[in-house]
Amino acid sequence: MESQAIRTTASSTRLHMIKKGMIAGFPIMLGYLPIALTYGVLASRTGMTNLELTLMSVLVFAGAAQFLAVGMVATGTGMIEIIIATFVLNFRHFVMSLSFVNRLKKVALRAKIPLTLGLTDETFTMSALYRNEAKEKYGSLFYASLILTAYLSWVGGSYLGGVLGEVMPSKLSDSMGVALYAMFIGLLIPSVKKDFKIAGIAVLAMLINFICQFWGMSQGWAIVMGTVLAGFSGIWILEDEGETE
Repeated sequence: MESQAIRTTASSTRLHMIKKGMIAGFPIMLGYLPIALTYGVLASRTGMTNLELTLMSVLVFAGAAQFLAVGMVATGTGMIEIIIATFVLNFRHFVMSLSFVNRLKKVALRAKIPLTLGLTDETFTMSALYRNEAKEKYGSLFYASLILTAYLSWVGGSYLGGVLGEVMPSKLSDSMGVALYAMFIGLLIPSVKKDFKIAGIAVLAMLINFICQFWGMSQGWAIVMGTVLAGFSGIWILEDEGETE
């Protein structure tokens, strides 16, 4: 009887952590669905099949990178340029993963590695708000359900967007292309508010992109060069906090 009671308690604790994680991931789901729908519509308009655009969400799971890739596909950019550009854009995930894993000191390594694959800007931020769960028993289930809630909403929204893109009037779906620019502006503005010098880096990236295309470089490689060179310029443009104090 005692062992049965222990198993029942453990089961209820697991269920509690799963439910808590789903609740924490619900706001992310609400934010992901409209963006994923837009991605699906835009991807279908570039000629990608519903299977292809959904698989991209399944395997990549990175909104900004997927929007960038779709934009590059639409302009006929080569695969190598798309891979390099999205890799550079997603490089921050290495830093986020290290920070995330460092917080989960009591979680087994076999659980940490799969969890890092589901990190996005939103799930990382939400996990940072729920630091104490990492210290609780079955805390990994909390983070797993949080990430899965966000992941499934993104993949499901992408698929629905692909379906809508096939039946939506072309004028309406083409007008949704503004979402690509709106998304990157939305990612840029919060950073600019923190440090206006970041706006200078963004302008520098645009100038490098323009110059590279003016010299005859393909649009894909121009994007890669602008991203990499402007990104490295931040090492000198942005002052280290330790030096300013």
